[in-house]
Amino acid sequence: MKEGIVIANGHRVTAVLPSSLEDFLVARNLLPRSVVVELNGEAIAPSEFRGRLVHAGDRLEIVQIVAGG
Repeated sequence: MKEGIVIANGHRVTAVLPSSLEDFLVARNLLPRSVVVELNGEAIAPSEFRGRLVHAGDRLEIVQIVAGG
């Protein structure tokens, strides 16, 4: 593994790649169960985070879920 660049929410992000989507989120202090993720235009279910790999050049949209009333 080596460092690469991905685009997350429109920003260039350096990360150790390839990595699982779960590891990518944890490295950014995001709890995997508290976000909704789109990887290269495809919505990814939280149950798939551990098995989906993030590669250099990938595009992610990450939205934090906010609970409240």
